[in-house]
Amino acid sequence: MAVIRDMMAAFELFQPTSVDDAVALLDEHREDAWVLAGGLDSFDWFKDRILRPSVVVDLGGIASLRGVRTTNDGLEIGAMTPLSEIVAHPEIVENYSLLVEAAELVASPQIRNQGTIGGNLNQDTRCWYYRDGWTCYRAGGNICYADTPASMNREHAILEADRCVAVNPSDTAPALIALDAQMVIQSSSGERVVSAEEFFIGPSTDITRMSVLQPGDLLTTIRVPATFAGAHFYFEKVRDRQVWDFPLVNVASAILANNGIIEEARIAVNGVAPRPLRMTEVENAVRGESLDDTTAERVAELAVRGAKPLRHNAYKIPLMRNLVKRSIQRAEV
Repeated sequence: MAVIRDMMAAFELFQPTSVDDAVALLDEHREDAWVLAGGLDSFDWFKDRILRPSVVVDLGGIASLRGVRTTNDGLEIGAMTPLSEIVAHPEIVENYSLLVEAAELVASPQIRNQGTIGGNLNQDTRCWYYRDGWTCYRAGGNICYADTPASMNREHAILEADRCVAVNPSDTAPALIALDAQMVIQSSSGERVVSAEEFFIGPSTDITRMSVLQPGDLLTTIRVPATFAGAHFYFEKVRDRQVWDFPLVNVASAILANNGIIEEARIAVNGVAPRPLRMTEVENAVRGESLDDTTAERVAELAVRGAKPLRHNAYKIPLMRNLVKRSIQRAEV
């Protein structure tokens, strides 16, 4: 079904060497500008759907956007840090292994060497109708082609669909939500910080975007607080192929427990809705309970409350339920 054209339209390329210069360019060109990180999602768009940005701002030359820095209250990760660097970083491996597990399951080693954490968070949905240039709601049309009686919608949403049933494809997003991370966004108006949970938006907020980033905005840093450092972690990704595939459903959990009793828990899933979802009801239900199979069995049904499957994706309901259950049962320090 894919329409591969393999020809990019001409554009003006800028390669700033500082965040200030990048922000100035984005502010000048606004909707005409495209931010290039690792390029893996960008070049797909340029070649397959012939998106035609007149300006591309390549962030590859901004050294301050790369690397992991230890702070008094956790970590700061530059948005241009390659996923492979996150997987191997000693501090992340020791105290935030949830993010290591998530990053390590992105695609293949070659892609992780090139792909960045900022790019993984900001990649667009993989809905094949949208990616192939069909004029759906998200692309400015008046129909969702994935939500019709004859649609192919095996990989689409079972929760929070609002006209668009395309899902968020990121693996690192639920891990960062579970870790209570914050996103630092720079623009000509200054810096603002939003939680990872609030960074992602669904079609009911804006059907054309998957995050709060507006034209002129630049994600510069991900801050991971020390709150859940060394907690009980669990990450699992279910996909069709073991390499280079997006999640059908993934789950991330960070649990603080004392003498086997859950004091705090954060659980997030992706691949089931247009944005990564935090399982707040499940978190509230397990707080003060034993970290064991009984608790997991009792609360798992809360995760899929309100789910509405499409013609071909009802399998996601039991899959999601079981992943959330395992995220409590098998959470390990």
